Amino acid sequence: MAVTAAKKAPKVKELDTFVWEGVNRKGKKLKGEMSASNAAELKAQLRKQGVTPLKHKKKAKPLFGLGGGAKPITPKDIAIVTRQIATMLGAGVPLVQSIEMIGKGSVNANVQKLLSDIGNKVQAGLPLSECLRDHPKYFDDLYCDLVESGEQSGALETIFDRIAIYKEKSEALKSKIKKAMFYPIAVIVIAAIVTSILLIKVVPTFVEVFSSFNAELPAFTMFVVGISDFMVASWYWILAGIIAVGFVFKRAHDNSQDFRDKVDALLLKAPIIGMILDKAAVARFSRTLSTTFAAGVPLVDALESAAGASGNAVYRDAIIEIRDEVVSGMQMNLAMRNVNIFPDMVVQMVTIGEESGALDDMLAKVANVFEQEVDDAVDGLTSLLEPVIMAVLGVVIGGLIIAMYLPIFAMGSIV
Repeated sequence: MAVTAAKKAPKVKELDTFVWEGVNRKGKKLKGEMSASNAAELKAQLRKQGVTPLKHKKKAKPLFGLGGGAKPITPKDIAIVTRQIATMLGAGVPLVQSIEMIGKGSVNANVQKLLSDIGNKVQAGLPLSECLRDHPKYFDDLYCDLVESGEQSGALETIFDRIAIYKEKSEALKSKIKKAMFYPIAVIVIAAIVTSILLIKVVPTFVEVFSSFNAELPAFTMFVVGISDFMVASWYWILAGIIAVGFVFKRAHDNSQDFRDKVDALLLKAPIIGMILDKAAVARFSRTLSTTFAAGVPLVDALESAAGASGNAVYRDAIIEIRDEVVSGMQMNLAMRNVNIFPDMVVQMVTIGEESGALDDMLAKVANVFEQEVDDAVDGLTSLLEPVIMAVLGVVIGGLIIAMYLPIFAMGSIV
């Protein structure tokens, strides 16, 4: 069951939201909202619920994007839905009923539409994995392949529990990485904004005062005044340049795989951040491989899934190289040692797992260790950067204040 061999499902028509009115079997008037692909499907769904439809109309869509409480579906939403399905299946609730109940209970209208579409198709007799493949934006090949293996083995409840753990761990790790990346950027941005405001707005006020002194200004003050004059005359060019660089970088990152690969390689070499990203890639690799291998996916296919989920081009290429070596008959621990990118502890744990036949358990333990190390490293970075932010802002603001008051101190000493 290779990831690359996943079936390509036809495009599914986007569901519309209908506002309806009707009566139930007791003659009581009812009204509400329901998602359906067309009016006929809406009526069929209402009749299944014992409601005779009287009136219906499409709910007007907002002019600009989503509205009315409808938010984009995020990976976190998918992780929550997966955990809910796993819990309900574990409680003995049938699959179709589970999907229907979770959909109705969601506060996000887009999640409701998504689960309504999936539930209707499952109720019509289609396999769940095939229904999920109709929505590749939310359910990737790895997710669908795991569900398919659960359907084939009759252990869908267990598979959903494993997917839920995998998604939860993945989202927690992603959140930690974002936190680690945010702090250094925050230091730079805050320092740049405060410095720019002082140079453009505050320093020129002092320069007007200094012009009445008719005396030579200190060298440090002249240096700051020169920077201020440049900022006042060219701030819009500087801002335009920053926006242009950001735009070009984003376009190149979105459109060039080679550029993204080079950025990934550079990030791994960055101080502190590189170490965190390194550990995160190992954690993702271990968690993905453990989950897929435990679900009965062949090792070669599991390695292909792990390569795509590693989150870094350097590790992706290394894992693909490991997969090729495994295909040729080499043990995975030897292939990992050959690529010379994984820590010795990881290679040793994989060796023990292969020899004992408990590779998935060993990889899960490796993932736990490295996820905890990422957690500790991010907390340490946060604690380190808090005083650094204060120090940087203190030096910048203090330096500018000193530069502005030096002429005043000099005049006082002369007097």
